[in-house]
Amino acid sequence: MAPKNPARDNREARERLRLYQARQGLHERQRRRRVRDNLVGAGALVLVAALATGSQLAFAGSRGSDAPDPSASASSTATPSPSATAGNTGDVPSKSIAKGATWTGTLTLNKSIDLGIELDGAKAPQAASVEISLIRDQFYNGTTCHRLADSDGLKFLQCGSANGDGTGDAGFEYGPLENVPEDGVYDEGTIAIARSDSPYSQSTQFFIVYGDTTLDGSTGGYTVVGKVTSGLSELESKIAAKGIASPGRDGTGEPKVATKITDATIAEEK
Repeated sequence: MAPKNPARDNREARERLRLYQARQGLHERQRRRRVRDNLVGAGALVLVAALATGSQLAFAGSRGSDAPDPSASASSTATPSPSATAGNTGDVPSKSIAKGATWTGTLTLNKSIDLGIELDGAKAPQAASVEISLIRDQFYNGTTCHRLADSDGLKFLQCGSANGDGTGDAGFEYGPLENVPEDGVYDEGTIAIARSDSPYSQSTQFFIVYGDTTLDGSTGGYTVVGKVTSGLSELESKIAAKGIASPGRDGTGEPKVATKITDATIAEEK
């Protein structure tokens, strides 16, 4: 595995974000965004095998080398406080972009793992439109998939952070939640949008489910924007099966195999 160069990766991430915002005509003051590294916001629980012992894993709103104990109460370094208002912020791509259609494309990881993807513009028009816009503008190219879960009942790879470490976005947050599974089960192949506590905290991060995953739905669940139609077995064998470098208290962490999105394409299905 090639050695990491955090300084270079951070510079590339910042430049990529700057160029994206320029293309979108975003001239507003950049503000610090909430960390949405975790799929679940304040108080949200993930049901995993630990239920057998009567325990649950709580995802804090912020993760890193100094992540707080999942059982600890929220703090300024743990979970972002709920949004004061429920609504979109920033220049959110119009939900009309998806045109209620099915969109197909590819997501390439580490130059060699090609995932066929399908976005559902009918069931998730706003989320699909955002993803289409980000892919068209090459926002994801070069970004890191920073978080892996590999326990029983909890199998996903999380990607799309602007800074490559679970922080940063494209200058906007949006809602509402769309196409959320009623039973809390996210089937293998699902592509869903990550968020923090508010339904309107969705932005650029998403997670790919490579094995059936159950997430607690008491906080509203997560928008299912589409699915992986091919290549999932390669993601599992070449990335997920290699494990997590330094699992956090919630059992998730950076994949041992450094993973980047090296290309992404999308087009309306004819």
